[in-house]
Amino acid sequence: MAEPLFITDLLLAALAAAGAIPLGLRAARGRSLRWPLIITVALVAARVVVAALLAAENWHLVTDRVAVGLPVAVIPLAVTVASANRPVANRIAAQIAAVGVFLSTYLAWVPQDPAARAVVIATVLTVLATTGVAASALLRRRSAGSPAARLPWLTGLTTLALAAAITALYVQNQAPASATGHDHHGIDIATLTGPRQGTPDVRFTLVAAHGTVTLSSGARIDGLTFNGTSPGPTLRAERGQLVEVTLINTDVTEGVTVHWHGVDVPNAEDGVPGLTQDAVPPGGRHVYRFVPDRAGTFWYHTHRDSADAVARGLFGALLIEAPPGAETHDATLFTHQWPAGDDLVSALGTADTASAEHVDPRTPVRLRLINSSPDPQRIRITGTEHRVTAIDGNAIHEPGALPAGGILLLAAGGRYDVGFPMPATPVTVSMHTDGASTTPALTLTPEAGGAAVTAPATADGPLFDPAHYGTPDATPAPAANRTYDFVLDNGFGFANGAFTWANTVNGASAPAIPAVMADLGDTVRMRITNRGIIDHPMHLHGHRVRVLSRNDTAVDGSPWWTDTLNVAPGETYEIAFTADNPGIWMDHCHNFEHAADGMLWHLAYTGVAGPAHPTHGSE
Repeated sequence: MAEPLFITDLLLAALAAAGAIPLGLRAARGRSLRWPLIITVALVAARVVVAALLAAENWHLVTDRVAVGLPVAVIPLAVTVASANRPVANRIAAQIAAVGVFLSTYLAWVPQDPAARAVVIATVLTVLATTGVAASALLRRRSAGSPAARLPWLTGLTTLALAAAITALYVQNQAPASATGHDHHGIDIATLTGPRQGTPDVRFTLVAAHGTVTLSSGARIDGLTFNGTSPGPTLRAERGQLVEVTLINTDVTEGVTVHWHGVDVPNAEDGVPGLTQDAVPPGGRHVYRFVPDRAGTFWYHTHRDSADAVARGLFGALLIEAPPGAETHDATLFTHQWPAGDDLVSALGTADTASAEHVDPRTPVRLRLINSSPDPQRIRITGTEHRVTAIDGNAIHEPGALPAGGILLLAAGGRYDVGFPMPATPVTVSMHTDGASTTPALTLTPEAGGAAVTAPATADGPLFDPAHYGTPDATPAPAANRTYDFVLDNGFGFANGAFTWANTVNGASAPAIPAVMADLGDTVRMRITNRGIIDHPMHLHGHRVRVLSRNDTAVDGSPWWTDTLNVAPGETYEIAFTADNPGIWMDHCHNFEHAADGMLWHLAYTGVAGPAHPTHGSE
């Protein structure tokens, strides 16, 4: 519901600004204000109603609207209406109201930093006071017959103020934040490596190269591959083993790195170009060494030019397994959207059509679902009850049975492990994407040679809710000693030096977003609110986070641990993590295009030295 309300508010604000033009001009010229005033008041009143509806969903969505954005329009309009019987005061008030409506529209369309609210309020009051003084002075000069007083002074001043505001916004977003947290005289990131000595327990080589990826439908993708395939080879290791991976770049011009998504590797092994390493050029190689400390489903992908390179195929599964137990049917399924010209082709791995796989009845089945696309994906499992046994490699405490046909919403970059005993009838796993011409599906069939089942075109059913799933365990909620608020917005701003429709964090884009600072051992609590119109899957490198609440309602099921949290429009999450992995870490939206446009910042430990000029646009 929040997303259409946000869009409605933006449209109403724009219309109100258009209505304020004749209101201000007619007030300056001493003409009737009736219809411009009625129209402007009606539009602003409609914005108040929309704000009330948003507040009913989540108060955090309207704090700035209520504190600044709406009062700057509502109060001057109310004064204008109240002064209708005093012509001079009415004309001055109407001009102030017109400028107030413009300011209100600017604040709606250009996101601001909530922490700078006092400065914004002071600036708004100064502009309105200046408008009142100028309107009064011009009115007296017009009464005296001054021809110069009839020039559009207020229009010019408003235009200059708008130009000054946009210029200030440009300057703010061009310079790195004042508190970047990069101590260039502390511990060097390059020393925060995995074990340099010792024989690896498992050793892999990943060779990145251009190649053609063929989908099950026969469609051919101009892709990028690891070891000639995409998804790349599945890498398997056990918890506590020393893993060594050699990355070789054959011919990927942009360069390649490997990020171990969800594995809390040492900082130097994290694979972020411009921060923890240089991208590997064609003909080059790089060696990663780390010891995974948690079993689960993880994945790897390049972190260089990710929006293009991951979409074209530079990714694969990394499975960290506990000691072997009962025999299971283990299936890893990537939900992916392949670029095919101007279209995206949805697929489970490379299967963009229905396929089938034999599983004997009563065999334990584990589905490892990994979303390698930039958007949240809806997965439906029909034919049997099932359980989500892990989220992002974190086990669920006492997972309950979910009904057949339910929907699993999988965050971009996120993973679900799903388990069930194979029944004597087919089970279908299907991927549903809005606007897709086909529904990729995998049928597990108890009969050898069983046929694939075509999935329905729509995905209807109860939605899985991690906040109320499973049961609590004995792990207490963390007590934080550092807190941060992040507000995600959509609006006009500067990204990569261009004035554009931007995804912003506290009104800014990288490199102007300050780092989250932490000392080793701190517990950090963050509140993240999405006041925009697009989902943002937020991913913190090197740490797992615990979700404490959603929209101020506490998580009351199993402790919800994650590393990639989808924050949908209108949602507020409170999360916490322990700062137990020193370094300087990326924290960003896992929609790679959003990150490339500046929706990223750093988690910086005090006493750790980063590059003199870290690359913020490495996505």
